Amino acid sequence: MCCIAIGFVLKNYFRSSERKKKDDKTSMVTVEMQSKQDIIGKFRVHEADTGSPEVQVALLTARIEHLTEHLRGHKKDYASRRGLLQMVGQRSALLKYLNSKDPARYKGICEKLGLRK
Repeated sequence: MCCIAIGFVLKNYFRSSERKKKDDKTSMVTVEMQSKQDIIGKFRVHEADTGSPEVQVALLTARIEHLTEHLRGHKKDYASRRGLLQMVGQRSALLKYLNSKDPARYKGICEKLGLRK
């Protein structure tokens, strides 16, 4: 009888901790979505803009900064490092495109984001 009661208590304990983990993930996702909306609002060219090169570069820069912080603590996370390099390459391609089409917009986004170019 005692073992059954302990099993029941442990089962409920793990279920409640799983719920907490799920709640933490959903709150983290809403924070990320909110910051994404803030970035889009700050760098958009017109009211309905979500895909201009400026917005894409700003979003990639935020993700690159976040992943760089992650890699400082997890030096052997090679899969994330590969993703980081892909994002840097994609941002570089977008910046080259923007520089070829409109150098003034390119310089403006580089100054706003603090990029070295």
